[in-house]
Order: sequence, then C-alpha cells, then structure tokens
Amino acid sequence: MESNLDPQRPVPRSPPNARLKILYIQPGTSSFAGIERVVHTICSQLAEKHGDDFDIDVLYTARNTHRPDDRKYNTIDRIARGRIPVMRAYRSVIKDKPYSLIVVPQIERTVICMTACLGLRRNFAMHLHGNPKRERNHFKSKILFLIMRMFFLSRVSSVFGTSRKQLEAFKMMFDSSTPQSWVPNPVRTFDGANRQSSGESGHVTFVNVGRFSFQKGQDILLNAFNELRKTRGNVKLRLVGYGADEASLQDDIRRLQIENLVSIEHHPDDPQPALSSSDVYISTSRWEGWSLAICEALRFGLPVISTDCEFGPSEILVDPRLGRLVPSCDLAELTKAMIYYCDNLQDEQSHADFRRNFIDQYSPERVVEIHAEALRAAAKQDHVSKTERA
Repeated sequence: MESNLDPQRPVPRSPPNARLKILYIQPGTSSFAGIERVVHTICSQLAEKHGDDFDIDVLYTARNTHRPDDRKYNTIDRIARGRIPVMRAYRSVIKDKPYSLIVVPQIERTVICMTACLGLRRNFAMHLHGNPKRERNHFKSKILFLIMRMFFLSRVSSVFGTSRKQLEAFKMMFDSSTPQSWVPNPVRTFDGANRQSSGESGHVTFVNVGRFSFQKGQDILLNAFNELRKTRGNVKLRLVGYGADEASLQDDIRRLQIENLVSIEHHPDDPQPALSSSDVYISTSRWEGWSLAICEALRFGLPVISTDCEFGPSEILVDPRLGRLVPSCDLAELTKAMIYYCDNLQDEQSHADFRRNFIDQYSPERVVEIHAEALRAAAKQDHVSKTERA
C-alpha cells in the first residue's frame, strides 16, 4: 500500500470562502432503508440549501434496490464485493479529492475505512446510527471496537449521533474525549399526512413498520396482540417491512391462530398506505439508535406505544399526548397500553395535530442546519495522528 506521509504537508484544506468538500459513505447494503435514506435526505438538503458552502459527494459500494432518482448531490458508484475490494474502493475515492471531511456510518465501518486510508491525511467523522452497546456482541465486532478504541478514536474529528443518550453511552464505553455532535435524523414529509388517519371501520388497527428482525421485536408484538384479542375482539394488526425473520413471523402467526387478524405487508418506498389507514402505531424494539418509524407515525398524527428501550423512544415520546412508553419485554404492560388505546381511541385522536406539529421540528429543512454546523466544526478539526506528523 502506497504511503503519502509527508511531515511538512498539512491536512487538505479548502481556501477561505471555498466550498468544503465532504464525502459521505453509504453502508454498502443492497437495501435502501434507514441509514441510506437518512444520508440521502441530509445530503440532498445540504446540496440544495448550502450548495455555496459544501460540495457533497456520496459513495455507494453496492447496488441499492429502491434508490431514489432525485439525487441533488454527486453520486460515486464503486460497486465492490468483499472486504478487500471495498477497502480499495474507499482508498481510491478518498485519495482522489482533497476532502475536508469523510463521514462514515457506524463504528465497524469507520474502522474499515480508516484502515484502508492509512497514510492519507484526511479528517473523519463517525456517524452513529445504532446502539453501540448491542452492536459489539459478536467476536468480529469486539475486535473492531477494540481497534477503534486503541488506534483510531483519537484521530476521529467528531462523533455524530442521532440520540443524545446514544452519544453519552458511546462516551462512557470508550472513555472518549473526542468532540461530539447531536445530529437528529430528518423525518420526511408525506402528501397525505395531514388527513385524519383511521383504520378499518369498527376495528382498532395497530401498525408496526420496520425490518423483520430480532432487534425490532415483532415476536413480542405478536404475543401481546394475541393477549389483546382475547379481551378486545375488534382489533387488527399490520406488520409492514421486510427481512430475514419474515418466515419465522409467519410461523408465529399460524401458531397463535391469528391469520385473519394479522397481515404482513411490504411498502419498501413509502409507509403511507399503512400509516394513513391505521389507528395506533406500536414499536416493540429491543434496542434502537433513534426511531424514524416512530417519527413518521407521529407525522401522520398516530398515537404511539413503544418499549422504553435504549436509546431513541424516550427522547421522542416526551409528552403523554404523543404516546406511551412501556418497559421492554413486559408483555403485560404492553397489552395494557394496547387496551388503553382501544378504549380511548377517540379522545387520543384529538391530539393528532399536536403530534404533527411536534414532529415538524425534525423536518429535513430544519435539521439540515444542525448537520451543516456539525460538518463545519468537524472539518476544522485537525486529528492527524502524531505518528503521521513524525
């Protein structure tokens, strides 16, 4: 691997008043979901609202299904399969331009990217999207977390986080003094979000949107719903998403004999068909980094029931008019909250406008200002290691 070490050469800097060259790196998965959509939305807003300040590139190393065509930023496609080809793609792209800052999602990918760029003088920001406590459970993750702690964290210009509690947990885990910035996720708008949402007449329809996985806890939800339907016969449940656990969830539905009450739906680009025709949103995640799904439900004026998992839900549901938090994995409390909304739905629907107005603070055109300030601050940092200076 070539080396660009030159103790006299500073980190690439833009001339005064010149646009900062920023590179965002997408996760490299085939789906276009949480992180991918957040990066796309923020970069589009940066290009549109702050085009005089930032020159935004976004690197994709995988072919995404459902990737939007309305991209206002510069797209770099370097399709790579396997760890070594991906690292080569990172190094080639990052070396090609004098980027002021490279924004990389998650701890593991940041380690991989910074390893690939050893010898290149660049500033990196690590953007946390998930729960670092839960993401280090695997052996590979533990090794990469250790490498971050021992070798790279001191060279990271800034740690971006979607949740203040998430950032605090990271700081404690890593005993970190690296600058941090809270950068809230943007919550997209929907054309029909201001119309009154309602489920099927005569029924209370609960809805959950998310990847079908252990993390999202749809298995917990099915068991709670099964208890609910024993006392409230006018209920239905919609599970909206995709993922590896879909077959297992189908088995659970058949085992509980609730096939006529539960539907599994796929709306990969737009949850509006489900959210606009449901009554109550319910999240049973075992952990989160934030929760765009909860925010999008509030955008439609839906009341929310959520497990009080780390980290996001308790930072979103800060008023009882928005929804209710229940202890994680507590089936009885979850069922009790569902019963409450069945019995008080009409009163709760009167708070729909409050929910819509509350979540408007996370609209893309508002949160982009926070992201822009975080980028400016991180790009000013000079975290080239002492070894490279020697």
